Amino acid sequence: MRSIKAAALAAAAALALSLSACGGSSSASSTAADNPYGLITPGQFRVASVGDSKPYTFTDSAGKFTGFDVELFTDVAHRAGIDNVVFTGQDFSAILPAVANGQFDVGVAAIGITDKRKQTVDFSDGYLAGYLTVLTTKASGVTGADGVKGKRLGVVQGTLQETYAVKNFPDANLVRFPDNNAAVSALNSGTIDAHFLDYEAAKDYVSKFGLVDAADIPSFDAPAGFAVAKNKPALKDALNKALKAAMADGTWKRLYQKWFPGSPMPKQYLPASDQ
Repeated sequence: MRSIKAAALAAAAALALSLSACGGSSSASSTAADNPYGLITPGQFRVASVGDSKPYTFTDSAGKFTGFDVELFTDVAHRAGIDNVVFTGQDFSAILPAVANGQFDVGVAAIGITDKRKQTVDFSDGYLAGYLTVLTTKASGVTGADGVKGKRLGVVQGTLQETYAVKNFPDANLVRFPDNNAAVSALNSGTIDAHFLDYEAAKDYVSKFGLVDAADIPSFDAPAGFAVAKNKPALKDALNKALKAAMADGTWKRLYQKWFPGSPMPKQYLPASDQ
């Protein structure tokens, strides 16, 4: 009797194990199908951005994220089948580490693609290129890029402007800030002599505070891309496919004209009919 009972128990255990294994496999397949991009929350993009980089990414009077990059990514996300997109403000220098360690699915903030940054994250194809600007006051004495020698020059930590300034303005005294607003506040108070930032963002500060655009430097060697964690090829491929479609049907062009009126448009991002 004992041997029969033991055999029955063993058979029941084996059956339970078999069912458990089948269930696990089915669950894994279901999860992969429901979350093909490996998102933190299936069906939702958690996006790391910045709230003060107008016209790229910034918060409006209601605290809602908007700007060129925000509208473009929202369109790209829709094409990839995701309409739930949540933007969260970060210091610029914190975006790539946060994406790399899985706190966010994507980094969206006009992030220039460089070899150094690609050591931390992967990037989509490029979608934006532009100019860098030396912003100053009328009383600073800075009248061009050469004028920053020996001056206190603000940069936002972790940006392309910081990298460029370290390499090309070795005689400037670099002062690092967490964001453009803090740097421009220091410029207005006289704590720094000039601030080195993106051309489009500089235009807004010139208009708002009566500051001076002392120099515009072309920067087309590191186009902006969407940052994603490494080893997520399905996500990267989906973003690239959607970006290509947004450029081909004129959506990219429409958004560029909306947010950068009068600025030159890189031909590589325009519909074939406009090239």
